[in-house]
Amino acid sequence: MTEHQKLYAELLDVAVEAASRAGALLRDGRPADLGVAATKSSAVDVVTEMDLAAEKLITGLIAERRPEDGLLGEEGASREGTSGVRWIIDPLDGTVNYLYGLPAWAVSIAAELDGEVVVGVVEVPPRGERVHAVRGEGAYLDGRALTVRTAPPMDRALIGTGFGYLQQRRARQAEVLASLLPQVRDIRRGGSAAVDLCDVAAGRLDGYYERGLNPWDYSAGALIAAEAGAVVSGRPGLPPSPELTVAAPPGLFEPLQASLEHLGAWHD
Repeated sequence: MTEHQKLYAELLDVAVEAASRAGALLRDGRPADLGVAATKSSAVDVVTEMDLAAEKLITGLIAERRPEDGLLGEEGASREGTSGVRWIIDPLDGTVNYLYGLPAWAVSIAAELDGEVVVGVVEVPPRGERVHAVRGEGAYLDGRALTVRTAPPMDRALIGTGFGYLQQRRARQAEVLASLLPQVRDIRRGGSAAVDLCDVAAGRLDGYYERGLNPWDYSAGALIAAEAGAVVSGRPGLPPSPELTVAAPPGLFEPLQASLEHLGAWHD
């Protein structure tokens, strides 16, 4: 085993433990009546508290196991490291689903080495699933190797997407969707980018695209999809970014990306 492989194995162990513990905290700590709380703000406050508690658990475990590493977390955790490793953490991807009791929410943890994502873990407690990938070693769902679907023609493709929170962006995303919908089999909106990217890896979606994602939304899922055989990119010639993230098997990726570029899916 090379030094890199030993490091990847160590990072995977830490990510799996952190994601598993955070997932259990979120699953077991969610009040049964959360979705029908007396006021909107009280329900949202509970979700925020759970989100912060999950991130604190994850960052605490990482600090204990690998104190020299850097951190980037959705809920504000940020630390410069000295090891060349940086963790990219979304403690609760799919907060609205979590609020309403829908099953598409996840804990997403990725580890970068010198700026390249090398380990990704997505824990999906409502499904009882754990998806992981190590760069160059494939993607796995509960130990089963994942492979993307064979690319269908675009008009037979089931495509996942998501929408932003800003009104202007949502209006633009609706325009893009209206133009894309007649070109594909159908559209799914799951509510968690991490889960959607894993669903591409598992063949539950043919492809996926979204504008407005942050690194903590896509880093783990993008590695998982790529290791399962998907092409994962942004605009033509660019990596995934907040501008645009696209994932699909070769043969579908190209026409999907070209259509999204033509429709201006990368701008508001």
